[in-house]
Amino acid sequence: MTRFPVRRTALIAAFAMTLTAALPGAAAAEESRTVLLKERTVTENHVITLGDLFEDAGEAADTVVARAPSLGQRVSLDPAHVQREAARHGLHWSNALGRERITVERAARQISASELSELIGAEIYGQTGRPHEITLANRSMSLHAPMSSEGGPEIVRLDLDARGGQFRAEITAWPGGDPVTVAGRAESVTDVPVLVRQIGRGEIIEAHDVEWVRLRAASVRHDAILNESALVGREARRALRPGEALRAYDVSAPNAISRGETISLVFQVSNMTLTARARALENAAEGQTARFQNLQSNRTVEAVVTGPGQARVGGAAGIF
Repeated sequence: MTRFPVRRTALIAAFAMTLTAALPGAAAAEESRTVLLKERTVTENHVITLGDLFEDAGEAADTVVARAPSLGQRVSLDPAHVQREAARHGLHWSNALGRERITVERAARQISASELSELIGAEIYGQTGRPHEITLANRSMSLHAPMSSEGGPEIVRLDLDARGGQFRAEITAWPGGDPVTVAGRAESVTDVPVLVRQIGRGEIIEAHDVEWVRLRAASVRHDAILNESALVGREARRALRPGEALRAYDVSAPNAISRGETISLVFQVSNMTLTARARALENAAEGQTARFQNLQSNRTVEAVVTGPGQARVGGAAGIF
């Protein structure tokens, strides 16, 4: 057996210790723990940590790797940088899938463009007492609030040009948040009853033929029908298209009596009622005054139509 002097043995041990100290990576590798990248990397904070990126990051979970993006936005990280930061804190990630970028999303509650429009519309209604159609300058605009925040968006200030319809609003996505400028156009609108189908001339409009729509006030004529009762039960005086605001001229009361029809003329005073047979000389709706020819005397009289097949005269002399 070969024996080394005690001095040589001590030198070899010292060299081994020096070599180990010169290779910290090797020692760290022996102590590091293998981790897996999370399937979806999301942070709720203003920074991105190893705990946001890796499963079971342990004590290294709070280690900051990079700044987080703005609320609701995403940022891409360099895998090599992430790998180095992980290794520095005892975590081993092999990047076996060969990722070229790591995308991290900052979680947030979203306030959509439609919610912003509704909020602004309610504010303008409170100021003017009239409904408005809101169109944002940026129609895809949205605001974001932290997941931990409470309360909805608030309008800090709203300026409206009533003549031009332009508005500018300062809105916070959550109480205490920084205000964001939202601009656009507000146009006054009117709720109008319109037809849901084509109606032919002479056709009677029924309740199921009518629906309410909101139209821009500028496109609605001053004589437009704004009451559903002014349409239901009325007769179309021309072919009417669906979805259009209608005028009083477009409809009329349906005929209760048709031209050439034989009806009863009635005169009543006190307890006395006189009747005569007559022929209608024109179409007439209930409540309208029309001309009739007495079939006995051949005299023409005027009478108010009181219902189908019946009219009332104002004096007995007119019957005979």
